Amino acid sequence: MKFIHAADIHLDSPLSGLATYKDAPAELLRTATRDAFTNLVDEAIDEAVDFMVIAGDLYDGTWKDYNTGHFFCREMGRLNKAGIPVFLLYGNHDAESEMTKKLVLPPNVHVFDARKPCTFRIEELGVALHGRSFKEGATTENLAVSYPAPVPGWLNIGVLHTALEGNASHATYAPCSLAELTAKGYGYWALGHVHEHAILQDAPWVVFPGNLQGRHIRETGPRGAVLVSADETGVHTVERLFVDVLRWHVVDVDAGGAYTLDEVVRLVGQAFEALVSNSSEKHYLSVRVNLKGKTAVHGELFGREMQVRAEVIGQAAAVGYDRLWVEKVRIETEPLESVEEIIARSDAIADLQILLESAPQDEGLLASLTQDLRQLVDKVPIDLVQAIPELQAIRDGNVARILQTVSPGLLAQLATAS
Repeated sequence: MKFIHAADIHLDSPLSGLATYKDAPAELLRTATRDAFTNLVDEAIDEAVDFMVIAGDLYDGTWKDYNTGHFFCREMGRLNKAGIPVFLLYGNHDAESEMTKKLVLPPNVHVFDARKPCTFRIEELGVALHGRSFKEGATTENLAVSYPAPVPGWLNIGVLHTALEGNASHATYAPCSLAELTAKGYGYWALGHVHEHAILQDAPWVVFPGNLQGRHIRETGPRGAVLVSADETGVHTVERLFVDVLRWHVVDVDAGGAYTLDEVVRLVGQAFEALVSNSSEKHYLSVRVNLKGKTAVHGELFGREMQVRAEVIGQAAAVGYDRLWVEKVRIETEPLESVEEIIARSDAIADLQILLESAPQDEGLLASLTQDLRQLVDKVPIDLVQAIPELQAIRDGNVARILQTVSPGLLAQLATAS
């Protein structure tokens, strides 16, 4: 038999803030989670799986309207027509307390109770699925300890939405340990909540499939579910099943060997060519570019972020063939000369370096700068201030951080000009 284990689908997740980029593929961003889920259902039907497990966070919270629920019902109807049952567990994002709107689901969808653990049996396959949905979004009790004993001679699957142990990047909902899961005697643990794919062990199998579709730059690389093959003796294979439609990538470009902005741009273009050639044509690519390295062009890049971004987008247009979007360009280069080397020059630039080095400790200078800059920042729309870290730092009175950030680029530019 075969079954699909998915989790963290986050249907209609808003992909916060991304659609505000004027050059963003807004429609694709809006529908990415739905398109990925449709691909998942397509795979389930094509593979003729025996059932599907969804281990929490099907939704991203309560619906704005019923469209999200209607979409899910339609996809479940397709599985129902194909004779594929679905076993659905709610996690922290779609807990009973989070959902103010609900619909009656098709008869092939079986939802785990939120009041206590329950078991669904598939008699003809000899499969027992044990689980408990979240009643409250912030469920911090150990749910696994109360799961029932395994059904003897059957394939027992534990379905659980949990941070497990050691996942500091995720809220510690329904915490438990690998040892506790192993002690239950189940053959497979279908976990959710952690968005990165992970097979933590195979005796028994303990698996996070990862989320179905990357939603931001912290969720890079391929995303999807897992396809599990098993028989009466247990689980034999767990294979990744990629269904995402948009992939996030971080491209680091070493500008160390560049001497002009044009050379940096060409390096970015070469990095884009490599990325596109190694990517499937069916995936749209969302890319963050980080310009790095000690380079002679550091001073030329200073204060030219808008031009650099325009150049990078031009390369994306030339190379990406309408399937590559530049989410952000970060200039993280460093000057060739160290602070000590600049001071050793014994010229006006060295004097400026000494002044800038002491400026963050000069309370009078900081107060004067803060007063002058606040007059400018107070005239800027608040949403723009919140979107630009430097403006927010000025508004917060943290001018010292601005000085430390700006000084290397300013000095490098002056040194180049001299």
